[in-house]
Amino acid sequence: MSRRNIAKKRLVLPDPMYNSKLISMLTVRMLKNGKKGMAEKIIYEGLDIIKEKTSKNPLEVLEKAIRNSTPLVEVKARRVGGSTYQVPMEVRAYRGTNLALRWLTKFSMERSGKSMAFKLANEIIDASNESGNTIRKKEETHRMAEANKAFAHYRY
Repeated sequence: MSRRNIAKKRLVLPDPMYNSKLISMLTVRMLKNGKKGMAEKIIYEGLDIIKEKTSKNPLEVLEKAIRNSTPLVEVKARRVGGSTYQVPMEVRAYRGTNLALRWLTKFSMERSGKSMAFKLANEIIDASNESGNTIRKKEETHRMAEANKAFAHYRY
């Protein structure tokens, strides 16, 4: 156990264009080499593409995508008597949102397409329609937790 102070939660400031904390959290996940302006530009372009394709409010589409891809349970490794068990645990709301954003950015980067904004927009649209790699990752996480339900009594 660390003897240091517990890390304090940082206050997330909303982004300037949409005044949304979700978009500023997504911006931080998209960062490469500290270029925040570039990350914001990619996200705003992606939201414009979403608006063109779906003719809905892009912020609502993003929120729906994150809601669809947020996991409820995950497995954590727990060492008991010399053997390691994958113990299923509930995911707190903030961590669930973080995981969903991380998966969205990861799988949008792996997609094939013209630009990062285009790939991000397609991944967000897929996640809001409950398809795509992000949703598959969530379902895989849930399956792992379901398979290891027998070790739930090792929860700490």
